[in-house]
Amino acid sequence: MARPSVIIHDTPDGLAPYATRAFETRGRLHPEPESRTRTPLQRDRDRIIHSGAFRRLKHKTQVFVYHEGDYYRTRLTHSLEVAQIARSISRVLGLDEDLAESLALAHDLGHTCFGHAGEDALSACMKPFGGFDHNAHAIRLVTKLEARYAAFDGLNLTWETLEGIAKHNGPLLPRLSNEPLPEAISEYNAQHDLELSTYAGLEAQVAALSDDIAYNNHDIDDGLRAGLFTVEQLYALPLVGEVFREKEEQFPGIARERVVQEAIREMIGRMIENLIGETRRRCEMVGVASAADVRAAGRPLAAFTADMDMAMRALKAFLFQNMYRHYKVMRMVRKAHKVVRELFDAFVEEPRLLPDEWKRGTDGPGGMGTARVVSDYVAGMTDRFALVEHKRIFGLDIDPL
Repeated sequence: MARPSVIIHDTPDGLAPYATRAFETRGRLHPEPESRTRTPLQRDRDRIIHSGAFRRLKHKTQVFVYHEGDYYRTRLTHSLEVAQIARSISRVLGLDEDLAESLALAHDLGHTCFGHAGEDALSACMKPFGGFDHNAHAIRLVTKLEARYAAFDGLNLTWETLEGIAKHNGPLLPRLSNEPLPEAISEYNAQHDLELSTYAGLEAQVAALSDDIAYNNHDIDDGLRAGLFTVEQLYALPLVGEVFREKEEQFPGIARERVVQEAIREMIGRMIENLIGETRRRCEMVGVASAADVRAAGRPLAAFTADMDMAMRALKAFLFQNMYRHYKVMRMVRKAHKVVRELFDAFVEEPRLLPDEWKRGTDGPGGMGTARVVSDYVAGMTDRFALVEHKRIFGLDIDPL
């Protein structure tokens, strides 16, 4: 496949016809004067970066809890890697880079402490109280919980950014199951219709696939460094095995760590080029001429080829079995479940254990309002804070007030 080149489109702003255009935004729920120095979508990106939820990603991990080592990725470093990939792809495709970057930076805001283990535990705890979903919680954070402005709750992001956060994995209506729409999304959608039955714009679709590229490759890196599997085990995988063998032949005698980095860099490049080529092909085949056409296409237009998609699936299956279900990781998963479950139960049974600023909105022990407040509080915890809070409540040592 030929390497993709940047195309300067024959439009006044140089963007592709199907790109989102910042000054054609559908606006914010709460009208505000426009910035004199930034587009509305650049402003959204900056608000996400300055949010408390974004800062907390520094101490939220995906597979390893924080004390396993400083080298391993956190939600923050992962989000930065996704943003870099999404921005690079968007530049070549002629999309709005700022929107793609915003969605990449925001895509993990709703995750709990302890990665997917924490989310699984909190979801189980919240099942009798309306459930917990990290995508819905991200919407709750940016529309309600972030308290930074006098005139409104949340960050008051544009329609395009909120649509991308809600729908970056595809339409939410009609849903494939009988589960109700998450409360945070349905509540906001009633005020500001995000058109939940359609696919989001191409920037959101690119950000979602950039997430796949980033975590698949950095999980290889982290898994090898942690000794959860070996390079030799990767040889049987399509694409991955081919690339690792090529790099070992290309650089004989160098340290294995450098071979790993060369291979990961090559795989990221191949995945990006594949995504760009297939996305261009689909856009041309469907004949999209605007961002509205992208939403009306009825199918995702940002995609990998069938061969690359198969290789990605094989890699995900390998990582699931050899990394996410490795006994060392499972031991931490068990601890994470225990910490989250016990914190949730303690706060719901006795809301007076909550800090003063979190008591507002509670409706007594075991109440629906109390459970939602506790869910928000626990979901916002970093790995380290959750462990400290658990020790404060359940530890037998007496700490000074």
